[in-house]
Amino acid sequence: MDELIPIFMKIGLSEQKAKDTAKNKKLAPTLEAVIDEAKVRETGCDKDIGNLLYNLASTITKEAQSHRTFIVNKIIKGDLKSTDQVAAAIKFVEELDTIDETAFNEASGVGVVITPEEIKQTIAEYIETNKENIVNNRYKTLGPSLAAARKLPNLKWADGGLTKTELEAQYLALLGPKDERDVPQKKKKEPKAKKEVKDANTTKDATESTETKQDPTKMFFEGELAKLHKPGGNKQIKPELMEQHLKATGGKVMTRFPPEPNGYLHIGHAKAINVSFGYAKAYDGLCYLRYDDTNPEAEEEKYFTSILETVRWLGFEPWKITYSSDYFQELFDLAIKLIKSGHAYTCQCTGEEIHASRGGDEGGPRVACVHRERPIEETLDQFIKMKEGRYKEGEITLRMKMDLENGNPQFWDLIAYRVLYTPHHRTGSKWCIYPTYDYTHCLVDSMENITHSLCTTEFRQSRESYYWLVDALEVYKPVQWEYGRLNVTGTIMSKRKILNMVNQGHVHDWDDPRLYTLVGIRRRGVPPQAINNFVLELGVTTNKTVIDVLRFDAKTREYLDNTTPRLMAITEPLKVVLKNLPDDYLEEVIVPNKPRDPSMGEVKVPFTKVLYIDRSDFREEDSKDYYRLTPGKSVGLLHLKHPVRFVEAKKDSEGNIQELVCEYENDVAFKKPKTYIHWVAESPAHNSPVALDEVRLYQALFKHDNPDRVEGGYLKDINENSLHVVKGAIANVGIYDHIADWIKKTGGKDKESMRWQFVRTGYFCLDWDTEIDLEAFSKHGNIKDAIGRLVMNRTVTLKEDNGKSS
Repeated sequence: MDELIPIFMKIGLSEQKAKDTAKNKKLAPTLEAVIDEAKVRETGCDKDIGNLLYNLASTITKEAQSHRTFIVNKIIKGDLKSTDQVAAAIKFVEELDTIDETAFNEASGVGVVITPEEIKQTIAEYIETNKENIVNNRYKTLGPSLAAARKLPNLKWADGGLTKTELEAQYLALLGPKDERDVPQKKKKEPKAKKEVKDANTTKDATESTETKQDPTKMFFEGELAKLHKPGGNKQIKPELMEQHLKATGGKVMTRFPPEPNGYLHIGHAKAINVSFGYAKAYDGLCYLRYDDTNPEAEEEKYFTSILETVRWLGFEPWKITYSSDYFQELFDLAIKLIKSGHAYTCQCTGEEIHASRGGDEGGPRVACVHRERPIEETLDQFIKMKEGRYKEGEITLRMKMDLENGNPQFWDLIAYRVLYTPHHRTGSKWCIYPTYDYTHCLVDSMENITHSLCTTEFRQSRESYYWLVDALEVYKPVQWEYGRLNVTGTIMSKRKILNMVNQGHVHDWDDPRLYTLVGIRRRGVPPQAINNFVLELGVTTNKTVIDVLRFDAKTREYLDNTTPRLMAITEPLKVVLKNLPDDYLEEVIVPNKPRDPSMGEVKVPFTKVLYIDRSDFREEDSKDYYRLTPGKSVGLLHLKHPVRFVEAKKDSEGNIQELVCEYENDVAFKKPKTYIHWVAESPAHNSPVALDEVRLYQALFKHDNPDRVEGGYLKDINENSLHVVKGAIANVGIYDHIADWIKKTGGKDKESMRWQFVRTGYFCLDWDTEIDLEAFSKHGNIKDAIGRLVMNRTVTLKEDNGKSS
């Protein structure tokens, strides 16, 4: 596999994509054969050509394989320039014995050149023709527009990626970035008519709520998951194996979450955690956290720690925490057994020789390794010597004797052990041979009596070899089942690419709140419950899931709306003096932490002659759709009895407004204002306002849904305005009560769990850079003195009410 990576990179694949492709047992040999047919194995080729060769290898049908070389040559000559042309070429040749090149050229658009300028012009004309619909329905029309654009005669043979990128760019220019108007809205259920319900000795009105509480186990009892076998239902090569298994488990469901400890978990892992732990919980079973630590070169202690913290943060507690390395001796003993049964042999071929025996560059017939029939005693002797460190790295491997005639590459005598002189974080230098994933995973599943080995669909081909190995060793056989991975739009998950962004300073670190690593999402203040609800709502299918990030934001917002206290905080304060109030005027106002929810409590804040409003809440020039403070209009102040009216604006020498003079309308008959704004009063005795040292406002890190598709790569798509740091923001004194209560409940741990809705602004949390002296607070009980520095992260914006004016 490793020798294919540099070959694939020579045709323009990124390192990570080359690695992923090399792991794909079906695609890798086909792509390698295509590269050899193109004669670019040594020299490589232009990235655009490489993309077409990759597209051909990954999409060619069985019926078109006999004409593959012809299509490859057309790509190399430059006749086929787009993936759409390649698709048309494959379709054209599927039912042909011989090819009429003139007909082929016509069917696949050979010679038709659509320049980027022509794409841009055609897209512009399409948008202008459909502008009214696009403006009214915004990004909901993007998908249909792309489908329609690709059918336009002028764009039939245009590059699909360029067409999509250009359409997205022109949508962005016309509409601006996506916002809440672009989140798919669920239809609200109409409440059922009230009816009398007799319950024992009482009668009450019962109305079906429009909001239904989410059942966290629902997805495990529907769809494909509901069809999975019950413990004991998976047949074994020997009946006694099931008897032993059921005796050990008591018939319980047993699952595992098996991450590689070579990086931080991301949003896709949240699905895997929910599926593995959730399935076990739904059926009153047990779930392991098992670290797949068989590659000491890539593993670090910080990853082990972070993975466990993340699993617990999401609300799951492993039944047991285990490591593949716990079983190194048992795995070695089973390898001895595998050798003795004639199912394994030591191989001293080079990587190139192994590749050649599997069909080589031409995808030819597979031939047995020259060592395949090595006598068992000789294999045993060499394997012992491998363990004793008497071979160099790469000099020898232990391979499983499988089925070379099988069409599944996972049967082509996979490697079980390799020599590696790298100390292991847990076993030190005890071992110099390490088992591979293909050998280890199924056997540890067996040893841990896993009933349901749940994994993602890229392991589908591995299922048969998984079963082959446990049956060859005559040990208990779990059942493997695959489901589709979860991805969200506008993100990068590649560890290599994230590290590149960290090193270049585009993000601060792996926990940067703009990333979709789970540590980053956590730091941004997204509650774990919101993540779990998001996953549960999506359900589990065998399809790869790519979800619009706005849908994730909506689920986050929904949870925060129900659980966070409100706080009047102002990011750009503008001073207001109420001229008709005495200088020493003081009123203490009761403010609920959440309107219409007494269970959330309340705080007391001062109201005085001097207060601050947000600068955006005042305009010098009025308009019909503006209801906040402006000359000639009154505006309400939240939680106060009377509105205020504008009198005068005081400006500096450059004409900038420094202060507003207003009047508190407590001397006129009350008339309800059209809108209310938030405010913070000045009262030194109350330490009001409270200074917020930094408020960090986050936007999407990338401009497009698929940063990798942007010309020049994902680094060219970074949004330079993805972080705006506000200094000089203020909040009312209710923040002290909120933080004090939070410390009493949590001990001051997990700062991001102190969350608010900043009224009319968004949802925020404490950043980890916040400084609070917990010892001083515990000792003296004075939260004001204990707070050293307050740093806030915006988790998500408020849902916009498009039916109302500002």
